[in-house]
Amino acid sequence: MNRVTQRRRITKFRIGAQTGRREDVLAGEEPLEIRLGGSAFTVTMRTPGDDFDLVAGFLVSEGVVWEPGQLPSLRYCAGVDEDGRQTFNVVEAQLRPGVELPDTAMERHVYTSSSCGICGTASIDAVRKSSRFDLREDAARIDLGVLASLPDRLRESQKLFDRTGGVHAAGLFTAEGELLCLREDVGRHNAVDKVVGWALREGMLPLRGTVLQVSGRASFELVQKAQLAGIPVLAAVSAPSSLAADLADDAGLTLVGFSRGTSLNCYSHPDRIAA
Repeated sequence: MNRVTQRRRITKFRIGAQTGRREDVLAGEEPLEIRLGGSAFTVTMRTPGDDFDLVAGFLVSEGVVWEPGQLPSLRYCAGVDEDGRQTFNVVEAQLRPGVELPDTAMERHVYTSSSCGICGTASIDAVRKSSRFDLREDAARIDLGVLASLPDRLRESQKLFDRTGGVHAAGLFTAEGELLCLREDVGRHNAVDKVVGWALREGMLPLRGTVLQVSGRASFELVQKAQLAGIPVLAAVSAPSSLAADLADDAGLTLVGFSRGTSLNCYSHPDRIAA
């Protein structure tokens, strides 16, 4: 069974034309339970695939780990559907001895939806986490033309979006515009976590001198994820929120919105953009 996509018969309506039946391709969405130390920590809705990257990135975003040695193993746990088939929907993360487990105040008490980054957090006071990396020390510079071209470069590599039209994307680029990693998911926060998790497992944190390009808007949660991964530039095709701009300014992160190919808006630390 292909779990990344699902085919479904639909009814196609057109004004002034005959109604017809055809097959459409939908992006997969399934729950993923994340366990720490044998105990359930959270359940998030995601597109199956790159699950270990997702879990690793999620733990970076929670401030639990920031180097690969702190996460020695990830494995799928037993879990079957009604037909007795392995679901691959439960991942156990083993932390290195001495790595502190998340505070119980941060425990996700029901589930985290694919559209939400922090809505399961018990206390809003725990949202603004301390990063291990100082973005103000990152002297990265990116040419305006290169930065403006990244949304198109991201879109050209979105194979799952081409098939379904129903997923978000996050792409990690060098300052010269080279694509290092791209991940797609029904959840925009998941797409970013998958990129960050890939980088953690590759031993690349902090991600100095890089640009994170996302396909949607720039929320507080995405700025925080970039900060915790040591990414100095976050660019989005849509608008940032006011809290996202405030956090980016405080963190020393260059925040870009409305990046549309020929123009863009910079909301904090524009000195990294070479116009």
